[in-house]
Amino acid sequence: MTLRDKMQQEQQAKTLYKQAQNYAFEYADEALVRNVFPSGQALAELRHFDEDLPENSGDAKAILEQLHQYGSPASVAQAGGRYFGFVNGGILPVSLATKLLTDFWDQNTALYVMSPITSKLEQVCEEWLRQLFGLPDTTVAGFVSGTSSAIFCGLAAARYRIFKNHNWDFNQLGHSGAPPIRVIASSQTHGAVVKAIALLGFGIDNIEWVDCDDQGRIIPGAMPALDNSCIVLLQAGNVNSGAFDPLQEICDNANAVDAWVHIDGAFGLWAGGTKRLAHLTEGMEKAHSWSVDGHKTLNTPYDSGILLCRDKDALVMALQASGAYLNFSENRDGMLYTPEMSRRARAIELWAALKYLGSDGVDELVFGLHERAVQFAGELTSAGFTVLNDVVFNQVIVAPSDNDETTQSILESIQQSGECWLGSSVWKGKKVIRISVCSWVTSEQDISRSVQAFIQARQSVCGK
Repeated sequence: MTLRDKMQQEQQAKTLYKQAQNYAFEYADEALVRNVFPSGQALAELRHFDEDLPENSGDAKAILEQLHQYGSPASVAQAGGRYFGFVNGGILPVSLATKLLTDFWDQNTALYVMSPITSKLEQVCEEWLRQLFGLPDTTVAGFVSGTSSAIFCGLAAARYRIFKNHNWDFNQLGHSGAPPIRVIASSQTHGAVVKAIALLGFGIDNIEWVDCDDQGRIIPGAMPALDNSCIVLLQAGNVNSGAFDPLQEICDNANAVDAWVHIDGAFGLWAGGTKRLAHLTEGMEKAHSWSVDGHKTLNTPYDSGILLCRDKDALVMALQASGAYLNFSENRDGMLYTPEMSRRARAIELWAALKYLGSDGVDELVFGLHERAVQFAGELTSAGFTVLNDVVFNQVIVAPSDNDETTQSILESIQQSGECWLGSSVWKGKKVIRISVCSWVTSEQDISRSVQAFIQARQSVCGK
């Protein structure tokens, strides 16, 4: 039997898919009750994957068995309710089911002729996002892997437009001899922004850094004088404190001199799509580009990044690609708005999430994460821990001790308990524990159980 015959039989029998489905359902049930981080035994069992590349075709059933037996226990159960380590969202059931279906479709989404359904749903998502966030009618969307890529796209569009306004064709002439571009950023800006600045050739040393207040918000009065050579970078959600920059004031100042504003809102921009937290993003519609993730606050599957830009021409020209074989159409051709040509149909899962939630559901989901963060902070404070930030969104910064080594020991004890998982950060020069509440699954009981893990870890490390 040839390999092709073998795979045709597997395709027709469907038993592999049913086997994978059973494993997936078993994993989903266990993720709610198991240790959040893999046990030492589970990590040791990863040795079963150490082997030379096989010479002969394998047994598909055995491959799935191996993956489930040794792979599933070694995964991090972020689909449960007690993972707070990074801003990693859970998964809405409807979007996970959509992913299962569209994985069978296996669409390449560069052009309408490659996937009409993806083109249509990208167009719908683009319109829905404009409506949800109250963005200008000219705003277009690029569906990328994550906010890191989205920031890159937004700043590439900014670079193209600023140079074009100064009669410089960057696509043809590049950086050599180009007029200067000034990059203005908060001293608390995310590392993904700095990466994009480096990749685009602006130079990290050329960033004009602006001081922040005690919550990590950029101080408008500390901003340098702006002009039409400036790219201003703002945050909707500080990565530690969750604080939001004063978007309206700075956008107004930037627009008065034709400076470009990009808002990095990886997890926080979704506040702008709610009724009860929209005050945090007041004025966001006055920016020129925005980056946000579906796989964070909205709880779509990985990966789902979104770049929004109100200057379509600048974005398309910055991300240009051409070729005689490329068949563009009068419909939406997704590759015009992203760096990639080949990419998966991630916008379909985003469409399913937005279709299922509606605007009221987005408000309930996002505000619910805020409520659980407020609960976390309140219970920790009652237990004698120090919360260092104003909990305006979904982030909590905790200082278990004034001593960095003690804080690290308490954190490691919590992590090793398996009860919940959190990460560390540095806030105002001190080591802290950073809590990100991002999953729809997280319940009031999950929060109280996690607080008890804090208390027990402190008892173990400090004896009190």
